[in-house]
Amino acid sequence: MKHEFARQLRREQTDVERKLWFALRDRRFHSFKFRRQQPIGPYIADFVCFEAKLVIELDGDQHGLAANEAYDRVRTERLEGDGFRVIRFWNNQLIENLDGVLGEIALALGLPP
Repeated sequence: MKHEFARQLRREQTDVERKLWFALRDRRFHSFKFRRQQPIGPYIADFVCFEAKLVIELDGDQHGLAANEAYDRVRTERLEGDGFRVIRFWNNQLIENLDGVLGEIALALGLPP
């Protein structure tokens, strides 16, 4: 069930997800392998690099709501408990400053700025 939902999310990705995926896919980003809409435990991560144990989440306006903030906090704690580092970007950050977002991802991967 979760895998089917992940497949649906990959087919129906947002413009912002598509923009970041174009930069990360096919080992384009410093030869790191990323997956999108990847099930991890009870969650589906927007993007994950298993070799670096890095999860990247893109957040739209709905993540600013108190109930969603609490859910995101629990989710992040669970993923971190599983050994992942979780970094989050607001959609508008990616739209307005893709290079800055990619720079932060590079830092999270342990690459020089």
